[in-house]
Amino acid sequence: MFQKQRYSNNLEENYINVIQQLSHLIEGENDLIANLANASALLNQFLDDINWVGFYLNRNDELVLGPFQGLPACIRIPFNRGVCGKCASTKSIVVVKNVHEFPGHIACDSASNSEIVIPLIDNNSTLIGVLDIDSPLLDRFSEIDKIYLEKFVQVLMNINS
Repeated sequence: MFQKQRYSNNLEENYINVIQQLSHLIEGENDLIANLANASALLNQFLDDINWVGFYLNRNDELVLGPFQGLPACIRIPFNRGVCGKCASTKSIVVVKNVHEFPGHIACDSASNSEIVIPLIDNNSTLIGVLDIDSPLLDRFSEIDKIYLEKFVQVLMNINS
């Protein structure tokens, strides 16, 4: 159904395209885990220069590994620990240009050098989990990535809330 797409050189147009694909992909499906699995696969085929993309879910104020694409990962992350924990505890996007300079960084994959984490928040302002994306490049994630990945998550959460 979905094949590796050739995207244009315009990053914003590409994000609009992938968000539309997500919307169509999860339309009418309310199972959060299934939608997160497809969302991680979609981002994995869309984003260049990443080595891990996936979700951690909030389980009793601890992040537990959910659907992902990439190498095996840390299973549990306490709030306030690492980049994902900071995102979860603050409910705000965290972009790290160099994870090796981030205090308390959890190195699940030593090849990761930069990271972006976006909170998944439902309509009741409850943290459902986080979207975590790692890259082997330093300073991989731009302001455009931040803006459109937040929109991507909003589409995912609006359908599932």
